Amino acid sequence: MSETETELDAAAAEAVGESPADLDGPGSEPADLLAQLDAVTAERDDYLDQLQRQRAEFQNYRKRVEAERRQQVSAGVSRLVESLLPVLDGCDAAVAQGHSEVTAVGQSLMVALGKAGLERIDAVGEPFDPTQHEAVTIEQAPATPAPDEDADASDADSTAAAEPDDADALAHADGARQVVTAELRSGFRFDGRVLRAAMVKVRTG
Repeated sequence: MSETETELDAAAAEAVGESPADLDGPGSEPADLLAQLDAVTAERDDYLDQLQRQRAEFQNYRKRVEAERRQQVSAGVSRLVESLLPVLDGCDAAVAQGHSEVTAVGQSLMVALGKAGLERIDAVGEPFDPTQHEAVTIEQAPATPAPDEDADASDADSTAAAEPDDADALAHADGARQVVTAELRSGFRFDGRVLRAAMVKVRTG
């Protein structure tokens, strides 16, 4: 290196605050670069972690808002459907009294509400379920007549042998069975939950 080039390098180094030895010889620049790279990498990882957490929080917020919106819509529709139940009751009562011209109205209304999620609760002939049925009257089943003492002994033996296989007879024998015999007012479910219990008569025995 010529003397002129050395002087130029010294002047440049002095301008940036470095000595000629820092420019020509090995120094701490690689170590500084590695330290800076580590710092930038750590900062990048921190920003990435914050971004991921904010994204997860936003997704949870969006799901919660959507669930609340669906609940509000369902509650509003449920209130509307419940307010129309007396109309269905009126149609049922009119049809029961022989006014067949109301049948089409009741059926059309039930179809429309059924699309929204309304369904009738089965009652007559079903086992009594207090979560779906409201018992207005409860009657005892007629007592089973005593066997004829003069009946053939073989007939009695065959009847006794058949009784254990007759589940219905056993249910009546222990008095545990309660069956709905009549429906006084229809019950309805909306969107899978009981909107109004069916008003029924129950036979026990």
